[in-house]
Amino acid sequence: MKLIDTHSHLYAEEFDGDRAEAVARAMEAGVEALLLPAIDSESHGRLFDLVGQYPQYCIPMMGLHPTSVNDNPQWRKELRLVEELLAEPPAGVKFCAVGEIGLDYYWSQDFVSEQREAFVEQCRLAARLDMPVAIHTRAAWDDMCEILEAESERARGLGQRLRGVLHAFSEGVECYRRLKACGDFLFGIGGVVTFKKAALADVVAQMELEDIVLETDCPYLTPVPHRGERNESAYVAHVCEKVAQLKGISAEEVAEVTSHNARRVFLA
Repeated sequence: MKLIDTHSHLYAEEFDGDRAEAVARAMEAGVEALLLPAIDSESHGRLFDLVGQYPQYCIPMMGLHPTSVNDNPQWRKELRLVEELLAEPPAGVKFCAVGEIGLDYYWSQDFVSEQREAFVEQCRLAARLDMPVAIHTRAAWDDMCEILEAESERARGLGQRLRGVLHAFSEGVECYRRLKACGDFLFGIGGVVTFKKAALADVVAQMELEDIVLETDCPYLTPVPHRGERNESAYVAHVCEKVAQLKGISAEEVAEVTSHNARRVFLA
């Protein structure tokens, strides 16, 4: 199988002791590319270092994570840095998306307006640059749907397009259909789909395979049978197997279609 982990934080400190081994395990598991979302300037150096070590394998994004807006008086300066890096990437770096961007009200609702402003600005930047977005959403799905509907319509009116992936999708079928109607959006399915009694499993069974990409979000959201351990990109194979089970098709077919979806949006 040839898999793509569309959301990996393999540059995180959790991998400092065995990062090369984790990359090797991913390759052995059939993962042919890792897409690496950015968080904020504190981790850019780590991100670029990993890309430099595996330039054809680890493919970076650039964006400002919503939780990095919270309680951060420098968040607009961070946005300017994102824009500058997308305009002039470091030597040897080619970004595949604007991400990880979005809304996260789970930890605090004191910065909703700031998060919405940062998200909208980065969506408009991506539309101008004709780049996909990788979108993080937690405890904010109603606002996310509202914003994407408005921004997709705005982009179309300007002759642009807003497209990308809803990372770690975990909502119901109606939310899936509402977001799908916004345009060319894929849905990142990760370890949560393998959890016992996960409602997401029922949703994935009803989703079109052409709308799905696979991800780990490592070191977080570890799938069964490794739940409780640190997640890593090799474990995207377990997500693939679960989706295949839910769809009643082979893991090879899931790998082929979802990797095609990822290449079309992020690597074309």
